[in-house]
Amino acid sequence: MRVVLFTGKGGVGKTTLAAATAARIAADGLKTLILSTDQAHSLADALVCSVEDEPTEVSAGLYVGHVDTQRRLQESWGELQNYLTAALGTAGFDRLRAEELTVLPGAEELLALIEVSEHVRSGRWDAVIVDCAPTAETLRLLALPELLDWYVTKAMPADRRVVRALRPLLGPAVGLPAPSSDAWEAAERLQEQLQEVQRVLTSPETTVRLVLTPESVVVAEARRARTQLALYGYRVDSVIANRVFDAGEDPWRAGWVRAQRRQLDEIVESFDPLPIFQAAYQPTEPMGADALNRLGVDVYGSADPLDTGPSAELITVRQEGDLFVLELALPMLDKSSLELTRVGDDLVITVSGRRRVLALPSALRRCSVRRAHVEDDRLAIEFDPDPTMFPQAKGAHP
Repeated sequence: MRVVLFTGKGGVGKTTLAAATAARIAADGLKTLILSTDQAHSLADALVCSVEDEPTEVSAGLYVGHVDTQRRLQESWGELQNYLTAALGTAGFDRLRAEELTVLPGAEELLALIEVSEHVRSGRWDAVIVDCAPTAETLRLLALPELLDWYVTKAMPADRRVVRALRPLLGPAVGLPAPSSDAWEAAERLQEQLQEVQRVLTSPETTVRLVLTPESVVVAEARRARTQLALYGYRVDSVIANRVFDAGEDPWRAGWVRAQRRQLDEIVESFDPLPIFQAAYQPTEPMGADALNRLGVDVYGSADPLDTGPSAELITVRQEGDLFVLELALPMLDKSSLELTRVGDDLVITVSGRRRVLALPSALRRCSVRRAHVEDDRLAIEFDPDPTMFPQAKGAHP
């Protein structure tokens, strides 16, 4: 099953193009679901329909879904929030302040991703199109599943049966209420959901599509977004340049055409080898499934809207002589924005303020970092095996 996530700078038309793509796919005979993680909920406006809790068919094969975030929040976070609220109450916080402090940041968007993963697992759809929030919010959102899973793993001991057995003794010992069985089960359920979201989002069948307009500020943000998406393990399959002016004789339009042509050339050069699609500036706003399908046909032409684009491994580990080399694809990387730190068994990679905590494979945990360098849009990190843990190693390197 194909999953395509649409994102871009606010105001570039990503919702319209996500809906146009979904309409085009459904018109080709594939059962298609379009969902939104953007709490603005503009999909219903673009498709001129009302959206219920269950996916609603708005045209042949095209379904629109709405996420009931309040219900989802209670199911996934309610028990944990009750425990944390009680714990903060014991520490002296009044209930109102405790409830405010236990609100999960980005919860509504994260729960939308959990719903996306459940729809993917259901097998009901041939394609799932996700209209994401603007770029900055989407990057934070896509980093959450792995990050929260990492925190939950650190916070919850591996042998939870022992902790459960000791639960009656933990409360008096630390002066806090012991987590109930429901709280433990809720934490385990949330972790399983986060891991499933991560599996779906990093599947070879899941890609991100960047929407931009041919303007220098927008293009610059899209370039950074491609690097940061790769940092988190997400692959961009193509770029759609929206609101491209057709040639005209009047000076105002001619000026825009020249300016956009310079940016379009930059887009092609920067994002090579990704396919670049164009959406012409529309004389009227495309509304409804039929109009959106026509836009989808104009954008993709004879191309397959579900093509996954150029394939490339984002993370690889190989052995070179006595060295191990971990490579991470970071297209369009500004080297000055890169920071690397080794913290125990984790590698912390920061690019332009976006941070990923990457759990090292077992073999690399027994190595020390030798050096790192960037070449051909890939960050290569060399590791020296610890001779005491790798008896076959020939010795330390100079």
